[in-house]
Amino acid sequence: MATKLSATTVNSLDSRVAVPSYDRSALTTGIVHLGVGGFHRAHQAMYVDTLLSEGAACDWAFTGVGVLPKDDRIVEVLNAQDGLYTLVVKHPDGHLEPRVIGSIRRLLHAPSEPDAVLEAMCDPATRIVSLTITEGSYLVDQVTGEFDPHHPSIQPDLIENAVPATAFGFIVEALRRRREAGVAPFTVMTCDNLPGNGDVARGTITAFARLKSPELGDWIAANVSFPNCMVDRITPVTTEDDIHRLADEFGIDDGWPVVTEPFTQWVLEDEFPTGRPPLDDAGVQVVPDVMPYELMKLRLLNASHQALCYLGYLSGYRYAHEVAQDQEFARFLLGYMKHEGEPTLPEVPGVDLTAYEHELVARFANPEIRDTLARLCAESSDRIPKWLVPVIRDDLAADRPVERAALVVAAWARYAEGVDEQGEPIDIVDHRKEQVMAAAAKQSDDRLAFIRDPSLFGDLAEQEAFTAPYVAALESLHDKGAAATLRELISRLGD
Repeated sequence: MATKLSATTVNSLDSRVAVPSYDRSALTTGIVHLGVGGFHRAHQAMYVDTLLSEGAACDWAFTGVGVLPKDDRIVEVLNAQDGLYTLVVKHPDGHLEPRVIGSIRRLLHAPSEPDAVLEAMCDPATRIVSLTITEGSYLVDQVTGEFDPHHPSIQPDLIENAVPATAFGFIVEALRRRREAGVAPFTVMTCDNLPGNGDVARGTITAFARLKSPELGDWIAANVSFPNCMVDRITPVTTEDDIHRLADEFGIDDGWPVVTEPFTQWVLEDEFPTGRPPLDDAGVQVVPDVMPYELMKLRLLNASHQALCYLGYLSGYRYAHEVAQDQEFARFLLGYMKHEGEPTLPEVPGVDLTAYEHELVARFANPEIRDTLARLCAESSDRIPKWLVPVIRDDLAADRPVERAALVVAAWARYAEGVDEQGEPIDIVDHRKEQVMAAAAKQSDDRLAFIRDPSLFGDLAEQEAFTAPYVAALESLHDKGAAATLRELISRLGD
C-alpha cells in the first residue's frame, strides 16, 4: 500500500527517497510564482529546495499561483499534499531518482482567489514575482516584436476597477497597490523561452500598464527590474504510468509528481534591487549578460526539438527518444546545429558548442523521458517564429545555407495538413489551428501558401534563397515521404 504524500507522512517514506531536511513551518514566502506547471517544479522550485536543504534561503520559499481556470486541479492536488510533490529524475540506464520538493509553501488559484493572490503579491516580504506562463502569453507580434493591445484575453482586465484575470493584470495591479502603499516594487523574473525574456516582459507589461494608466506604466518602466534568464531542463508531461511506477517502486502515492531528465541549467542576470536567494550557491550561473546562453539554447535545443518533431512524427515515430536514436535523424540534427544554428550565435563564454550539440542529441535520446512528439509539435505558431525563423533570417543575411531549416518549416507545413503518411489524422494543437491548417490546405495549388503569413514568417515567402529549398523540400515530403526526404538531404549535404 503506497503512502499518501503529505507533511505528516513525508519523513516515513522509503529511505531511497530524498525528503526535505529543513523545517518547512519556518519558511516564509519571498517569491510568488505564476504558472505552477511541471517545468517550474522541476527547475526553479528545485533550485530553491537545494538552498533550503543547505540551511539557506528560508525567507525565499514560493507561493505558487495557478493562473488559468483549468489550474484548479493542480492547486487542489498539491494543497492536499501540503505543497509537497515528488521530482523524479529519469536516468538513461532506467533507474529513477526520486526527491520530495518542499520549497512551495502553498498554492492559490487566481480565478477563484484573486484577493488572496494580490495579498501575497503585495506583501512586502514578496520580493520576486516569477513566471512560467508559456511563450504565447506575452502577446507579442512574431515579426514586429510589439505588444498586441487588442488581444481578446486582456480586454476584461482593461475595464476600470476590474478584478484581474491574467498574469499581466495581477502583476500591474499588485505593483499599483505597492506603489500606493509605499512598498518597494518586486522584481519580475520570467522563466519562459523567449529571446531576451526579461526585456520582452518589461515591454509587454509596461505597455499593458500604460493602457490602464500611462503614469503607472511609466513608473513601472523606471522602477521595476526585469532580469533576463535562460532555463533548460526537459520536462515531459506526467503520465498515469509515471504515477503508478512511483507508487509501485517507492511506495509514494503522489497525485502529481514531476518527471525530468538529469540535466539542468539556469543562467541569470543579477538584477534584483530588493534581493534574491543565493542561487549561485545552488548551481545557477549568475552572469552580466544572458543573451549568448539564451540564443544557444533557443537556436540549438529548442529549434532542434522542432527539427525532430514534425519529421519524426511524419516518419511514424511518436517519442523524441525514438527519433534521436535513429542515426539518420541524429546526423540531421547535428548538421542543422553545426551548419545553420551555430553560425548565428555570438561567443558563449565557457561553452564548447560541439560538445554541447552532441550532449543535446544524447539528452533527446534518453529512453526514460518518453517526451512525446505531439507535445513538441504543439503551439508551433508560437515556437517556429521565435526559435527557427531568426536562424533563417541571420543565415540568409550572411549568405549561408538554410536547407535544413527549410526542411523543418516544410515539415511543419506538411504536418499542418492534419493527416500523416499512413493516412491517419493528426491532432493539430495550436491556438492558430484554423489559420495554419487553412494555409496548409492550399499547398497543392500554391506551394508558398503556408509561408505567406507575414505574422509568422515576415517576408520569407519573397526570398528565393529560402523559397527554393523550401518548395523542393515540401514537394519531396509529398512525393517521397519524410524519411526518404531526410536521407536524400543528408546524402547531398553530409553531416
